[in-house]
Amino acid sequence: MKTRDKILLASLELFNERGERNTTTNHIAAHLAISPGNLYYHFRNKSDIIYEIFQEYEKLVDYYLDIPEDRPLTVADMTFYLESVFDGLWSYRFFHRDLEYLLDCDPRLRSDYRDFTNRCLAAMKTIFEKLAEAGIVQKQPEELREVMALNIWLVVTNWMAFLKTAHASTGDEGLSLTALKQGIYQVLTLEMPYLMPEYRDEVMTLRERYRPVLPEQRDSDVA
Repeated sequence: MKTRDKILLASLELFNERGERNTTTNHIAAHLAISPGNLYYHFRNKSDIIYEIFQEYEKLVDYYLDIPEDRPLTVADMTFYLESVFDGLWSYRFFHRDLEYLLDCDPRLRSDYRDFTNRCLAAMKTIFEKLAEAGIVQKQPEELREVMALNIWLVVTNWMAFLKTAHASTGDEGLSLTALKQGIYQVLTLEMPYLMPEYRDEVMTLRERYRPVLPEQRDSDVA
């Protein structure tokens, strides 16, 4: 593996574990047992590292949200989209933990993230349209598809922040891939009113796999 790629992988690992603001380029260089000068040969500063990591994240999500044109969508497709998006969110979790700060620090990132958001919203609108064509959800006017796409985007991108506040007494203990994917329960709940009757039981069963367990519920079970 090339040094440049090693720097990106190590940076992502450290950002996720320690937080971006608690990780310096010297930390990254020490983690890789290379000199800071070697790191700066490949990246001018930490902002450039973050920007390139975000570009990788963009490509991953764009790939996940690719919509087949040669067949109808299925409930399995819907599950794949949700699982994949939350997997990506977990793999690049540092980014959404410090989103506002990172966007304020880098105009390139701020501009690209706006475009990324618009692409994701457009993809979600298309997914709703395709699910309607497949007879899984009711046909919806474009305005409603736009609102649904936005609401789902808000749940997906803010679920991590909710977990951190819900588990505030234990720091990041509540952050795990399993806990993060409990956000899928919220997304499917938003979609429930629009499901066709013949798919309702299947999706409700699917939704139960992701039912969140909040701290007060866990505490009462222990008591």
